[in-house]
Amino acid sequence: MMKNNKNDALELAKYYNSWIDECVQTNSLNTIRSYESAINLYITFLEKNKGLKSSSFSSGNDFSPETIKEWLVWLKNERDCSPQSCNVRLASIKAYLQYIGEQDIKYRYLLLDSKNIHRMKETKKKINGMSEIAVKTLMSVPDVYTVTGYRDIVFMAFLYGTAARIDEVLSLKISDMDLTSDNPHATVVGKGSKIRTLYLPPKLVNHLNKYIKKFHGVNSNKDRYLFYSRVKGYQGKISQEAINKRLKKYAAIAHETCPEVPINLHAHQFRHAKAGHLLDDGMNVAQLSKLLGHANLSTTMVYLDITTDMEAKAMISLEDENIRNIPKKWGNKNDSLTELFGRKRIK
Repeated sequence: MMKNNKNDALELAKYYNSWIDECVQTNSLNTIRSYESAINLYITFLEKNKGLKSSSFSSGNDFSPETIKEWLVWLKNERDCSPQSCNVRLASIKAYLQYIGEQDIKYRYLLLDSKNIHRMKETKKKINGMSEIAVKTLMSVPDVYTVTGYRDIVFMAFLYGTAARIDEVLSLKISDMDLTSDNPHATVVGKGSKIRTLYLPPKLVNHLNKYIKKFHGVNSNKDRYLFYSRVKGYQGKISQEAINKRLKKYAAIAHETCPEVPINLHAHQFRHAKAGHLLDDGMNVAQLSKLLGHANLSTTMVYLDITTDMEAKAMISLEDENIRNIPKKWGNKNDSLTELFGRKRIK
């Protein structure tokens, strides 16, 4: 009996949607977007370069290592994706194949085969932070007498003062803030949905109290985003793209008087700068790793180019600390893979 390939595509499309639904419960929005983007690009590749329809789709052929490798080359050559971007998209495809293999044993071989696909060789990029002078110069640029300028200066102060990730800050709601206790802090959800506490320095607490009063009023709704979108309103997050666009604008101005301010500034450089300054001020690397929310100390080592001697001291400190702490849409009339998977067509 001939296999119905359209049913094969339909089944994988259903698994894709259930996979995304489950990921929403456990992963960050950025991770979900990364997964969706990878699948979108993969389906586009199958349709445009392979001429596939849902009726001709075969999981064995169209998720084979050879096809996935061709897709990676296509990403690199046709879409100018960096090796880093290609590897992120490959990881997303493998995550999807792992899911369907767990759901149905007949698809498990797809994941096993994909393990033979090697990551592209990446050129290590050093993240450049900023000197303290550069940070001060940059923060002197926004006009605090304008609404947007005042918001931006408080946002930059928060990024630098806490060394938080940009999405952690943009996702903060007023209810996540405690500015009145003896130890003022904010509670954020980091990578892997891990909750951690950001302790706020006194000057930042003062700025935040003024900011909340100015932007949210005295009796503010606790469900509002702390830094909300002026276009979407109180319940809308500002996009990372919008923030980075404004940061580049300020950086261009600051760079004229302080060449140490990077022209292509992005929010992550505040985090890197603060980490470097804390390290220079004598903070223990193990403590810094916790502050940054890194799951492994090795991540911090790479992140800050820690020397071997510093790593050894950090491991000793970490060991001492551990000792102290012991106690759906399924219709598809036009035979399109894109529509079957619920993807947007990429030009």
